[in-house]
Amino acid sequence: MMTPRERVLRAFKKQSGLPDRVPIQFDLCRGLLEHFGEKLKTPVRYTRNLFEDVTYRISGNEIRTAMGCDIVTVGAAQHANFHPEISSDGSWLNEYGMRLKQGEIYVDLLSHPLAHAETIQDIEEYSFPDPAAPGRYDDVELLVKQYKDTHFIVGDIEVTILALARHLVGMEKLFMDMAAREDYIQPLLKACAEFQTEIGLQLIQRGVDAIWAGDDFGSQKGLLISEDMFEELIMPHYKTMVDRFKCANPSIIPILHSDGAISKLLPRIYDIGFEVFNPVQPGVPGHSPQEIKQGFGDLFSFWGAIDQQYLLPKGSDAELRADIEEKIAILGKNRGYMIAPAHTIQADVSPERVEEFISICTEAGVYR
Repeated sequence: MMTPRERVLRAFKKQSGLPDRVPIQFDLCRGLLEHFGEKLKTPVRYTRNLFEDVTYRISGNEIRTAMGCDIVTVGAAQHANFHPEISSDGSWLNEYGMRLKQGEIYVDLLSHPLAHAETIQDIEEYSFPDPAAPGRYDDVELLVKQYKDTHFIVGDIEVTILALARHLVGMEKLFMDMAAREDYIQPLLKACAEFQTEIGLQLIQRGVDAIWAGDDFGSQKGLLISEDMFEELIMPHYKTMVDRFKCANPSIIPILHSDGAISKLLPRIYDIGFEVFNPVQPGVPGHSPQEIKQGFGDLFSFWGAIDQQYLLPKGSDAELRADIEEKIAILGKNRGYMIAPAHTIQADVSPERVEEFISICTEAGVYR
């Protein structure tokens, strides 16, 4: 029987031969992590990321691997001496200076530290968190040491360039100013890229197998920004970032997460140097398994493709099984696929449904 590490390396075409089955990955919200922690009698290790929602990508590895997840996901933690104060309204400032408040599912951003940005000087005067602050990588080092020989390890730097800039400035202002090509935009995007590049290099130095960047370039219907804007404003910074990662470790696997219908951007994303595309959001134009595999299967391996908006919480068992079998049959043909929900599994999915998902993936994913 293969180790999870070997299974993923074969699926991502980094080792010869077929994996014994399609590898499986899933993230769990806090409530589900706590449920399965109690069931497994295993304490949940939480790594608080600099941006709260990424926390659940890099926490609970001991729970997810015990349940059958083939990868371990690690990332930078909050500064060891950073202790946010909770205001009377329940909000707090994170290390970026964003004011956050816990929403029903995700955190809500109440204010943006660069909402006033108009000039290059405004960007130069803003202080990003210290990528090498004490405590940033304590959990990374512990988890790499624990799992390096058995599991594929992903270093997560999601909220990378466009998403980080959007959270710093505010979405409407940022997109309007990008369209107007305001002077501060390129310095801001460059600064975001350089900050996350330094985080990524720290993770590579500590032994991760892949770097997972994350920016949402699409909506449910199409692109959020034009192809020309992506090529002019975003692509050069990502190209520099990926080149630096490859220079640090030529074997590193660059992975891009982007929600939405972004198939039009995939040739450019390949030109940047990304080798795996995630989450292959289902149900949006251009993202059917046939379109993705036939159009881009020679360029990328794929990770994701299972709907967590309707199918996991509300679909029937028959619908779930049929969808999993279809995705594995098409996207998993001749390797190049790791099955996963398109996002973190939330509390509207029952624990029993999570277990059913894993069971079907394990059974249906065997290469015969």
